[in-house]
Amino acid sequence: MKVYLDNSATTPLNPYVLEAMLPFYTEKFGNAASIHSFGREANRAVSDAREIIAECINSRPSEIYFTSGGTESDNWALKGAVSVSKNKNKHIITTLIEHPAILNTCAELEKQNVKVTYLKPSKEGIINIKNLSESITEDTILSTIMFANNEIGTIQPIKEAAAICRDFGVLFHTDAVQAMDSQKIDVKDLGVDMLSMSAHKFHGPKGIGVLFLKTGSRLGKLINGGEQERGLRAGTTPTPLIVGMAKALEISNRDREINNERILRLRNRFIDMVLSEIPYAYLNGCRDSRLPNNANFSFAFIEGESILMRLDLAGIAVSSGSACASGSLEASHVILSLGVKEELAHSTIRFSLGVDTTEQQMDYVFNVLKKTVDDLRKMSPLYDYEKGIGSYV
Repeated sequence: MKVYLDNSATTPLNPYVLEAMLPFYTEKFGNAASIHSFGREANRAVSDAREIIAECINSRPSEIYFTSGGTESDNWALKGAVSVSKNKNKHIITTLIEHPAILNTCAELEKQNVKVTYLKPSKEGIINIKNLSESITEDTILSTIMFANNEIGTIQPIKEAAAICRDFGVLFHTDAVQAMDSQKIDVKDLGVDMLSMSAHKFHGPKGIGVLFLKTGSRLGKLINGGEQERGLRAGTTPTPLIVGMAKALEISNRDREINNERILRLRNRFIDMVLSEIPYAYLNGCRDSRLPNNANFSFAFIEGESILMRLDLAGIAVSSGSACASGSLEASHVILSLGVKEELAHSTIRFSLGVDTTEQQMDYVFNVLKKTVDDLRKMSPLYDYEKGIGSYV
């Protein structure tokens, strides 16, 4: 049996999305910036897509800017805000559990003498709003807090955080890349100034994303060149990808509730089985305030990579952390920030269910996982299999 449980890394392209895209690779191939009929046809498709996406998140079409994906959107939000700020001393507030697209951008900005404050989450992965308000200074120009974590799935109090920043006159950005497929996103209700999203996380094509930029908010350019995206983001308009993103988000919004209900039932059943039947298995993150498809566990006394490889041989695709950090040998910065010991953090596996996941598949995954953990612990120098105890927890 083949089971794909790495939907947090990427999702399969919806067939209806592919169908919507194909004409713009063939007979409707015009450049959206051209003024002839071929270009005008492409331009209309882009405008229609912009309106669909805006409607899905309750924004204006003029507030939707197309990018190459979540990483570019995050970079643009941070670097663009810094470049136009008139503050002599610039200060940004973020969290220790952000995606590398945020953390590595902040590290780069620190080299440019931008001060960055990193908020530590609770042991359940939730940011304390009080810590945010206490960290704001007269030099603070921006706060960026992710909507939902890509590794442990915890959902942050974004509306409250945005309100605090608004009271202090500080720009607020949220990386909503991981949240778009399962959470209702209303930018007016949330009160955010900027929001990042990426199509391949909700069954759209790879290579296309959006930065929502609230009317009145200013950003410097990240990419120079032509006058695309109202002069703020240069580059040939990828019409097929934009059309696909709009179609994917439209379908996601339409089917969200029914998909969430089914996936949540499967996810909760899986969590209950793992915690009740596999000794020394620990759920990372908050049990309740988390994405419905996310289950992240640490299995003491064995390596997460060993579990991952065994599951892969059984046809099961999972992750040991963020796909964007998979080349690192370090334990997950997200898991470590929860206060988990490094040895235990190295034993972490993320299971992220999808719209096609079935109960039969989850039963198969659980049975393979239970045997895998049991087999690996028999070989572990850290675990006394006969006594059922280990040298650390």
